Amino acid sequence: MSVKISLFISVIIIIVFSAGTFFLVSQQTSRLEDELLYRAKIQSVLGAETVATIIEEAIDNGVFSVNEAFDTDYQIFGNFDPPKYHTSYDSYLDRAILSIQDKFLKDDNLIYAVAADRNGYVPTHNTRYQQSITGDPEKDRVRNRTKGIFNDPVGIKAAENKEEGFQQIYHRDTGEVAWDVASPITVKGKHWGGFRVGVELSSISAAQTQLVKAMGLIMILILVVSLLFTFLYVTKAMAPLRKMTVVARNIAKGNELESEIPVTRKDEIGELQDALNRLRLSILIALKRKKGK
Repeated sequence: MSVKISLFISVIIIIVFSAGTFFLVSQQTSRLEDELLYRAKIQSVLGAETVATIIEEAIDNGVFSVNEAFDTDYQIFGNFDPPKYHTSYDSYLDRAILSIQDKFLKDDNLIYAVAADRNGYVPTHNTRYQQSITGDPEKDRVRNRTKGIFNDPVGIKAAENKEEGFQQIYHRDTGEVAWDVASPITVKGKHWGGFRVGVELSSISAAQTQLVKAMGLIMILILVVSLLFTFLYVTKAMAPLRKMTVVARNIAKGNELESEIPVTRKDEIGELQDALNRLRLSILIALKRKKGK
């Protein structure tokens, strides 16, 4: 009986713990996604404000004019696939914003952080995407992406967007799937473009997997300890009942009728001890009367 009770309680505990684990993992996973998205939105806003300030300071200092800052006369150079372009301001931004954009990538969850004009033109990409040209279009598309126009649907929406922290799912031509989060860059009161940051979804999945493993391990440990203590407690609680079972069996055989059964408890076990004791006395009296006849 102790085994059956322990198994029954164990099944209940397993069901409750499983449901609790699923709920906690779902809650923590959602919280993790919200946290990553919030950080990405903050970084996109910060990037947009920083780039806007740098461009406006360049205009104020006479580095280039307002019209040149909004230059869309993209001058193709080299023989690249996809094409690369120069503008009136791109060489200055190479010096002014490259290191700033790279600092955003200290966050391991980000795979890019770039400023793009209203047409999706990225004058300065991150250092990791400015590797030496190999001549292999497939490799170069991954390794060298600076000074390109990213006018795919996601890129255009990000560039034209005027909402802070605008989020999209981005299937990059390099194979990754990411959250693209963009905030508008405003220069001298005019919309210049957007600052885009990418959060690779595989990093989110990896973080979720680690979370599930950690919580699962904790729950398993708690479950094992709970089941162990449940079994020990039930076994201990059933010990008096097993003892009473032995006593009842002996009484049924006519043994130990002269031995008083002490009532040691005030619960149901005590009531059983008292009942067995009275039964013993009744059988003992009945046997004595039978012998007297």
